[in-house]
Amino acid sequence: MTDYVDGYCERVAPGLWGEPLNSLSNLAFLVAAVLVWRLAAGDRAGRLLAGLIGLVFVASTAFHLLATRWAAVADSVAILVFVLVYAGLFPRVFFGWRLWWLGPPAFLALTLVTALLGGGLYLSAVIGLFAFAALLAFRRDASWTHFAVAGAVFALSLSLRTLDRDVCDYVPVGTHFLWHLLNGLVLYLVSRAAVRP
Repeated sequence: MTDYVDGYCERVAPGLWGEPLNSLSNLAFLVAAVLVWRLAAGDRAGRLLAGLIGLVFVASTAFHLLATRWAAVADSVAILVFVLVYAGLFPRVFFGWRLWWLGPPAFLALTLVTALLGGGLYLSAVIGLFAFAALLAFRRDASWTHFAVAGAVFALSLSLRTLDRDVCDYVPVGTHFLWHLLNGLVLYLVSRAAVRP
C-alpha cells in the first residue's frame, strides 16, 4: 500500500512537492467546505456535507503530496462516501421520502452498469446530477438549476481529467488540477442546494 503511484502529467518523480498544482488546487475543496459550513448554520445535513467535503480535501491533498497507493485509496473512498451520502440525502431533503436509504444502493447499481458499459466510474455521477435536475424541474423546484449547472461543470471536469495523460507532451502540468478546481464548485453547488435554512 506504500507503493509509489505516478498517474498524472505533473508528477515526474517521487517527492512531497512532485505535484504542486495538483496539490494546491485541492484548496478548492477546503474553500467549498468552509462556505457550506457557514451557510449551513443549524442545518445538520449541510454541516455533514461540509465535513465530507473537508474529508475530500484532506484525502486528495494527501494523495497528491505523497503519491502512494494507500493515499489513492483514501482519495477514492472520500469521494465515494460523499456521493453515497448525498444519494441518500437527496430523496429525503427534496422529496421527504422515508426510503432515503435506497439512494446509495441505487447509485452503486447505476455505477456498476455504466462501468460495465465502458463509461468508467464517474459517468454515473454525471447522469445522476442531470437526473436530479430533471426531477426537480418537473416539480418546479428552483433548485434544479444548481444540479443542471453542477452536471455541466462536472461533465467538463471529467473530460479534463480524462485528457490529463493525453496532453502531457503539450501541457506538461496536465489538466488534473482543473478537475479539482471544478469539482470544488460542483460539491459546493450540490451542497448549497441541500441546505435548508
